[in-house]
Amino acid sequence: MDTKPIEIPISARYMVLSALGFALMGACVKAAGHDGIPVLEIVAARALVSCCISYLDVRRKGISIWGHNKLLLMARGLTGTLALVCVFYAVTVLPLAEATLVQYLNPLFTALLAFAFLKEVIQRSTIVSIVLSLIGLLVMVNPEILLGNVMISAGALPLDGVVAALLGALGSAVAYVFVRQLSKTEDPSVIIFYFPIIALPVSVLLLGNNFVMPSGTTWIWLLLVGIFTQVGQIGLTKAMQTEKAGKAMAYSYVQIVFAALLGWSLFDETPTLVTLLGALFIISGALINMRYRK
Repeated sequence: MDTKPIEIPISARYMVLSALGFALMGACVKAAGHDGIPVLEIVAARALVSCCISYLDVRRKGISIWGHNKLLLMARGLTGTLALVCVFYAVTVLPLAEATLVQYLNPLFTALLAFAFLKEVIQRSTIVSIVLSLIGLLVMVNPEILLGNVMISAGALPLDGVVAALLGALGSAVAYVFVRQLSKTEDPSVIIFYFPIIALPVSVLLLGNNFVMPSGTTWIWLLLVGIFTQVGQIGLTKAMQTEKAGKAMAYSYVQIVFAALLGWSLFDETPTLVTLLGALFIISGALINMRYRK
């Protein structure tokens, strides 16, 4: 009996590419932070590299760099910038896997926002996913509430890092919904271009006099932050054009695996039992959402 090979959806391929790009970006951000570079300076460096790459890509296509819906494009760029600052801060103060795991609650925010603004239906599987993800987050942030004193030795996550990651997740979800709406009228390269042209001046303005001159391999880390971010952005934008916003984002959870491997291999970070348990709840919710979504 002939069997057909399993066909991986195009959205999954793009999202896996995006997840790998963003995981590598996070590792480079953490490395630059270890070298003493302020978060806002890392954001500015990332924006500068992405701005150059994005501009060349738009000009290559021979289209206008300014797009059609300028107000919505600017809103996408601003929300993305604020989210990026929060995400980068979380990466510098939390272990890489944990920072990624908390921040990547954004598919749930995306599903809720897509329901509110894009009229996409929230199914029962998504509701179950939300509940499981919230339980997983609570386990990681305050394990003694659900698990008792036996788990306190494993250590809870720093609250400031968790709050920053959550704000980054919410901001990213807002930006992703903007991308979904903009994809109806704008070229992907234009959508990507607006991110760094907003992020660069905003991060430089907020950085003020706190600039630290990079040295040695730090220059390489900063350059790679911009390059890997571009890879992640391209994969993300393509994925958002092929599936509904909430459904496409479900595949992004593979970034947690990439981040854990990078954290272990580059920074000697081993996920705690609390993190693994929280990840079990969050990833289980994601799998339920993907399995039973029509």
